[in-house]
Amino acid sequence: MIAEKNKVVSVAYELHIDDGENGKEFKEKVTKDQAFPFLFGAGNTLPALEEAIAGKSVGDTFEVFIDFENAYGDYDESKVTIIPKSNFKENGKKNKEMLKVGRVIPMQDDQGNQLRGEILKVDYKGVHMDFNSPLAGYDLYFKGEIVNIREADPEEIEHGHVHGPGGHHHH
Repeated sequence: MIAEKNKVVSVAYELHIDDGENGKEFKEKVTKDQAFPFLFGAGNTLPALEEAIAGKSVGDTFEVFIDFENAYGDYDESKVTIIPKSNFKENGKKNKEMLKVGRVIPMQDDQGNQLRGEILKVDYKGVHMDFNSPLAGYDLYFKGEIVNIREADPEEIEHGHVHGPGGHHHH
């Protein structure tokens, strides 16, 4: 079986990043026993990464360089914003646990788009949050191996993402 549309492909990889100033740095390693599964062709991973994996079989290796423009784009200062502390109340009370610097919180914009924001600081002005991807502005170097390929379930194809172990299930 090969990596193609509507297959669930699981990959192990090592990711190095480069901010253009400090050279290549190790970012993360995903091992075979914790392989990353994604629904091929559903837009759940970077197109250039999918291209590097397309047509490969289990056991095949891949290596791909993705410049920041084709990865997560440039760091965008306009995605750093201050949100009123009152937006973070639960049952009318301030949630001190939630408002910790470095915490990443899933949120929604006024159009209903899902966003992830990292808390940079909390002060009298409000909660300072960064909605850039943590990899914005970085060139990415992936080196990995295809660990598993399987047919996607009809429900996974319909929902556009992987369910079950290592995947996402929300029903």
